[in-house]
Amino acid sequence: MEKILIIDDEPQIRALLRTILVREGFIVEVAADGQVGLATWRNEPADVVLTDIFMPNKDGIETILELKRSRPRAKIIAMTGGGQQKFREMRSVAAFLGADRTLEKPFEPASLLAAIRDVLSEHNRANGSVSSVC
Repeated sequence: MEKILIIDDEPQIRALLRTILVREGFIVEVAADGQVGLATWRNEPADVVLTDIFMPNKDGIETILELKRSRPRAKIIAMTGGGQQKFREMRSVAAFLGADRTLEKPFEPASLLAAIRDVLSEHNRANGSVSSVC
């Protein structure tokens, strides 16, 4: 069973994402900002980190940088809202820093699940595994 770490400063978003992912059979951990998320990840790394970009204490960009520094093959999906222009800018930055996928808030559960499955299947292909995602 794959583990997903959700890092988002909005409690409602964390709860909603957790519900969606648990229903799909994932093990889910949550954190309210990048600082807590990185500490959680260091204690027990997740298969995929789902991080918001704009957060207090340590934002998503800093979080992506730190994750990639400590484990270059970490699988990361960055999320952000704030309109099309802001999303395009942040998506470019997040991708440049190593995010595997980006999602614009609000997004449909199907888009989230597709992104997670894509990232996990790429990871499994790179490691020679042929197991199913869920």
